[in-house]
Amino acid sequence: MTVEVHSTEQLPEVARKLLEEYPDERFFAFFGKMGVGKTTLIKAVCERLGVEDNVCSPTFAIINVYRTGDGAPVYHFDFYRLKHAEEAYDIGYEEYFYSGEYCFTEWTEKVEELLPEHYVRVEINENNGIRTIIAKTIDD
Repeated sequence: MTVEVHSTEQLPEVARKLLEEYPDERFFAFFGKMGVGKTTLIKAVCERLGVEDNVCSPTFAIINVYRTGDGAPVYHFDFYRLKHAEEAYDIGYEEYFYSGEYCFTEWTEKVEELLPEHYVRVEINENNGIRTIIAKTIDD
């Protein structure tokens, strides 16, 4: 799936497409430079899932837990502050990554070696204010 985004007003539609394109997937790894819109897109996806909590980047907490409209947990990670992938062990990443619940990761490149064998890779690139979102499944 590849989508061009010209404004944040398009994000609810992008979130819908992402969830419809990958209806059985629960692990979404986001990649992109600082300020490209990873958190903003994750917020739109969470809203589509019925999350009413305040969705924000868990930069300092590393993980935020939200609830969908039916009460299921959604795990949102921001690994920006990690110096080594091994630090993810301290938060018990495996319990979350392999829970079967929605997991959204930011700054995923810092823990790429720990990712499940199968996930959706979501890359966001920006050029002159236009964002290109490329999503594809990864099977290692």
